Amino acid sequence: MSRVWVIALACLLCPSDMLGEVIHREKSLYQNIEIQQKGDDRCLVFAVRRDDRRQSCFDTENPDRVVFSYVRMTFGGLLLQPNPSAILIVGLGGGTLPTALNELYPTAKIDVVEIDAAVVRVAEGFFNFKANDQLNVAVQDARVFIKRAVRLGSKYDLVILDAFTGEYIPEHLMTQEFLAETRSLLSEGGVVVANTFSSSKLYDYESQTYKAVFNEFFNFKLPASGNRVIIARPAGLPDRQTLETNARALAPALTRF
Repeated sequence: MSRVWVIALACLLCPSDMLGEVIHREKSLYQNIEIQQKGDDRCLVFAVRRDDRRQSCFDTENPDRVVFSYVRMTFGGLLLQPNPSAILIVGLGGGTLPTALNELYPTAKIDVVEIDAAVVRVAEGFFNFKANDQLNVAVQDARVFIKRAVRLGSKYDLVILDAFTGEYIPEHLMTQEFLAETRSLLSEGGVVVANTFSSSKLYDYESQTYKAVFNEFFNFKLPASGNRVIIARPAGLPDRQTLETNARALAPALTRF
């Protein structure tokens, strides 16, 4: 079982700091964007200060390989909802996560919300991201998108919150009101997965906010990178036996990532 859990939830090894050649640079309405290349790894960087944050990395020789450990840990949401037919992802980055989910669930409807049109262009031009009939990208503020989706009665089996600026999660995507709106989008048995940081000064605030909206949640940390992934659902958390059963079923499909 240990290998299954590693595949499905986390890999404690993270890539070394990326200090590669800058192959593209542009300034969008929201941030300075760089594409850095080091060996086979190509990374999207939102450059705002010295500790520039890599938003997404892509292996140009092995596109199926998920470079960032936290992305693999995000797959832990599938242990609670192993057969999503409708998925919402907030934040595109290089498109690694929606591309992987589109391959895993080719008949699922996947909506991605990305506020910055430049990020979409970069994902398409440098990271092999491609929208299709099942994978749609909305260039829009996620708060506005979710409010409208709630009014339309839209429902999702899996919602992944992965929006970042060069510094942290946008403030308006961290409030209790936003999480309550997100919760109202969930179908019966629907799951929310959020990528945050264990090193953040807002760690306790985030924990309290998720507890207020969802009561209990899983809290996974990657000590090497400082990432933490929160997994919650209104229906409550499943028991260990259910998680292990789902992990065994998912492992063959997840292994290649």
